[in-house]
Amino acid sequence: MKKLLTGILLLWLAGCTSLFGTPETVVVDRGDTLYSISRRYGLPLRDVIDANNLKPPYTLKVGQVLRLPVSTYHIVARGDTLYSISRQYGVDVNSLKRVNGLSYPYTLAIGQKIMLQGSAAAQPAQKATARRTAGKKYTPSARAKTTARKTSYRRRVVSTNRKSKFSWPVRGTVVSKFGTIGKGRANDGINIKAARGTAVRAADAGTVAYAGNELKGFGNLILIRHGDGYITAYAHNDRLLVKKGQKVARGEKIAVVGSTGGVNSPQLHFEIRAGTKAVNPLNYLP
Repeated sequence: MKKLLTGILLLWLAGCTSLFGTPETVVVDRGDTLYSISRRYGLPLRDVIDANNLKPPYTLKVGQVLRLPVSTYHIVARGDTLYSISRQYGVDVNSLKRVNGLSYPYTLAIGQKIMLQGSAAAQPAQKATARRTAGKKYTPSARAKTTARKTSYRRRVVSTNRKSKFSWPVRGTVVSKFGTIGKGRANDGINIKAARGTAVRAADAGTVAYAGNELKGFGNLILIRHGDGYITAYAHNDRLLVKKGQKVARGEKIAVVGSTGGVNSPQLHFEIRAGTKAVNPLNYLP
């Protein structure tokens, strides 16, 4: 089966970078500018410039590879709380309060930008730029440079040793297992045969990161982002019962089994990813 990650990359190209975060690099295409790239990935223009040590007039060449810094903001969605955001990004709650100047009862508004902890670490670099612009001499220590570099480009690594098991999304017969399936093809998950209309249930509590059918071959697809950095995928559904941004509970009905996409019989394609790394679902199910 065609790899789900390929489809996710297509979503990135379309500007939907929220599923697995901002890619590490981007290749400059015809018509691209620093401004358009920063807008596409929701990044501060200054951060993109600093990440690539670019100098005025900031001319880009087609085919040039630009390094993208980790996004420094989270856009509040329905159901988000300061605690859920801290869990999602591995950021201390008190740091979020301090950096964003929040006070009790810490009410968030949909669409509000929440500066992450990395933004605070970026402030020394911004101050340094301001000082140089003003003509003042500023020489950061080697330790400060190293700390800023690590903070700016550190990515959360999700352990493949999960503490608890996921629940089966549907009961049926596994007709295609994880790994190589012949003729140079590989399956990044498992395929479970079940009767059309059978309930598909969330393997654990989380937030719906994607619900749609834009990825060729997967039909009606749902991606759920879990609080510990894991992501589960549910493909070939007949109908989707949840929407992007919706919070779901473990075992909640999210879809019904179908045969949409590149299959001929009713079944569920199910994937588990530790971050972006596909892992064998059978090792994570009871």
